[in-house]
Amino acid sequence: RLPPAAAIPEWAYLGEFFSITKTAEELSIVCLSRVVPESVEKDSGWKVLKIEGLLNFNLVGILAQVSAVLAESEVSIFAISTYNTDYILVKNRDFDVAVVVLRKDGHEVVQEYSRCVEDEPKKIRCKTN
Repeated sequence: RLPPAAAIPEWAYLGEFFSITKTAEELSIVCLSRVVPESVEKDSGWKVLKIEGLLNFNLVGILAQVSAVLAESEVSIFAISTYNTDYILVKNRDFDVAVVVLRKDGHEVVQEYSRCVEDEPKKIRCKTN
């Protein structure tokens, strides 16, 4: 998290998963935590859930459905939406619970190695019914 007038730093672009959002209140950067300088306010310890496939804008409620299932099990999320799909960030401590809960709800969770938000996280694809 940086001040709204801050320039986007080069370290924000490192890694294969990053998101940059600028508002009147802040410059919010989601990226590899290990590249963020100690002087910058950050919240480390996240893994990524990726909704499988391209999401048509006519599809309604997919993110709401997945986030509701996780909320029922008291798993907090940080959601990021792109043109193609949605990503749900889950704290490392809640990750195993999130996978179990999603599978119980009928979602297919497939794990594959990827460098995303942490040093060696797993990128998860969450496929809705």
